[in-house]
Amino acid sequence: MDRRLCEMRALADPDSFLPTDLGVKRAADLNGLPTDPAALTERAKAWRPWRAYALMHLWHSEAS
Repeated sequence: MDRRLCEMRALADPDSFLPTDLGVKRAADLNGLPTDPAALTERAKAWRPWRAYALMHLWHSEAS
């Protein structure tokens, strides 16, 4: 398990971000966001300090 996923789930870190997660990459592509982890991380700087919540929205959009 990725350390950042543990931070987000177990430690309730609202700013944990997983740019290499396959679901996040797919959702980023579906939503017109960069899929490259470095570029997505750069884009996600605007979402601080709530990037974990942005991840949940991305995962949800990928599932629907």
